[in-house]
Amino acid sequence: MILASASPRRSQLLSEVGIEFRVIPANIDETPLPGENPVSLVERLARAKALAVAQTAEPGELVLAADTLVWLDGAVLGKPTSPEDARTMLGKLSGKTHHVSTGCALIERPHEGLSAPKDWRHLTFSNTCAVKFYELDSQEIQAYVATGEPADKAGAYGIQGLGRLLVKEIQGNYDTVVGLPVAQVVRELRAFAPHALGPVMGI
Repeated sequence: MILASASPRRSQLLSEVGIEFRVIPANIDETPLPGENPVSLVERLARAKALAVAQTAEPGELVLAADTLVWLDGAVLGKPTSPEDARTMLGKLSGKTHHVSTGCALIERPHEGLSAPKDWRHLTFSNTCAVKFYELDSQEIQAYVATGEPADKAGAYGIQGLGRLLVKEIQGNYDTVVGLPVAQVVRELRAFAPHALGPVMGI
């Protein structure tokens, strides 16, 4: 199986449950469409990543792609462009409940390469959870931004790192916030491509 993501967190989650894979990151245009809601966007991006990598895959190879978005009141919060941008994002999240959605897509390139990519076997799904932050004062925000952790994180925090100290409550799947709802992925794989699971099938 191919993981179409350079995220070390997604690789770790798959490795921890014994799934064997190789990594080929996808490079796509992630610009939202006009009026596109966060869940539709995250599913479309996951599907686009999977398709982009599947077209370079070996015949019969399975591709898993994922995309994660942090959103507040319907507005997507991407990766901060500067420390000031990170401080602004964290200020918006302070004391509020926001949502994190991870979209996933599975595409299997057929052994016979005669069919068009749009006709290849595919599956797209997503998982969304709610995350509530503590009230954060400016000193706490500044100290967290100074660690550098928010720089490459959607929403300017990493729940698997020091960002966990900002989180008061989660309603939903923790792994979704990390970047891959791995329990759901395994269950979808059981139906879609059980050969990709190996020993995980025994659970």
